[in-house]
This record gives sequence, structure tokens and C-alpha cells, in this order.
Amino acid sequence: MKKLRTLAVSLVALGVMAGAALAKEWKVVRIGTEGAYPPFNYFDSSGKLQGFDIDIAKALCDKMKVKCVFVAQDWDGIIPGLLAKKYDAIVASMSITEERKKKVDFTDPYYRSPAIFVAPKNTDITDVSPKGMKGKVIGAQSSTIHANYLEDNYKDSTIKLYKTQDEVNADLAAGRLDAALADKLVLFEWLKTKDGQCCKFIGPDIKDPKWFGIGAGIAVRKEDQDLKQMLNKALKEILADGTYAKINKKYFPFSIY
Repeated sequence: MKKLRTLAVSLVALGVMAGAALAKEWKVVRIGTEGAYPPFNYFDSSGKLQGFDIDIAKALCDKMKVKCVFVAQDWDGIIPGLLAKKYDAIVASMSITEERKKKVDFTDPYYRSPAIFVAPKNTDITDVSPKGMKGKVIGAQSSTIHANYLEDNYKDSTIKLYKTQDEVNADLAAGRLDAALADKLVLFEWLKTKDGQCCKFIGPDIKDPKWFGIGAGIAVRKEDQDLKQMLNKALKEILADGTYAKINKKYFPFSIY
């Protein structure tokens, strides 16, 4: 019995030691982002990453007392890049969905925004249901929840997918699309630009959690639960001390949390 007890204690000790060996001390956190989704993440004229996502990530890293290193990655490869350890977390306005949670884990949401259709100001579209959009050409960014929603529900429309949201907007402004579907906050910013003067919102906000999740979260690898906990703690801290509100106000005249 004594030998069994000693063996059990030894195994527990080994388990603790193994856990300690596996635990990572985070001094540098590599942040993956797209850099093509203004005002959330984009490159300015000097080639520097800017935007709401970038400012939030920097604030979180400050609270965690780690160095932030940003890595730009095309959207359609952003989750594979995380799994391949190209970076440690994705801060890129990624909606938390059940499908994505099969591959990665997420922090608490750090903002929420519905989807909405946008169309030329002279559009004849009054009904944005699948029936009302029958025969219409609708654009969206590929590998997004908006693309998934259109492909699942708008079978009688022609769905055109683009690498970036900027390309969707450009084709809409050029008259090559009847409408587009995207994040309302992103379209809100674009409609204020010179090119965006062509267009307007049509239809109601679309919030179905089956496709659009519960908000945008920070994606991490499933094994990095310590990093997830650090990010969640830091998020609570920037919400409590006014840092989040200050960043929010810089980009939007209303709260997006």
C-alpha cells in the first residue's frame, strides 16, 4: 500500500512538473490581422497598420505587459496561419461562430456589429429577402460569415466573392453589383467616403447568430488557454478604466461594445 501511495504521489509530482514545463511565459505576443478592413485594420499611407483592432490589441498587450508584434495575413489564410503558429492570436474583427470554434478558441467578444445590405442610391430593391433578391448580383468578401450567409440562403441570386472588402465596395460603386452584404460598421465608414457616396443601406440589420455569431472575438489556438485568460482579463481592465471607451470614440460616434 505504501509503495502504491508513493507511486501515486510521484505521478502527481511528475504531472505538476510536466505542466510547469509546458506553461509558457508570454513576453511577446504575435498578433495576426488582415490590414484590409478599414476602419478596423488597414495600412496607412506610410505602410503602418492602423485601426480599431490594432489599437485594441496594443491596449491589451499593454495591460498584459507583453510586447505586441503584428503580422499581416490575407483573410482566407488567417486561421490556417494561426494553427501553423505564424502568430499567437488573431485580432481582425473575426466573428465568433460555432463553425470557427471547431478549429480555434475565442476570447469574450470585444465588439458587436450586425450585417446589412448596401446598394446604389437609385436601386429598385425594396425587399432584401432571398425571394426579393432573386436574379440579383450580390457581392461579399470571400471566407467570411457574410459570404456563408449569402451562399446558404440566396440560392437564386448570383453571388460574387472578392478577396477584400475594398474590392467588393469598388465593384458596387462601379455598378457591377446590385447589392453587397457586409459588416454594418465597416459599411458605415465607407458610405462617408467619396466613393461611398454612391450607395446606401437597404433592409434591416441582420443578426442571426447561426451565421453571425455573438460578436467579434480574438482567436487563439485551443491549447493556449493561458493566453486566452490573459486576454480576457486585459479586456475587462480596458473596459473598466476607460481605455476601451477612448478607442471606441476615436473611430465611432456610438458604442460598439
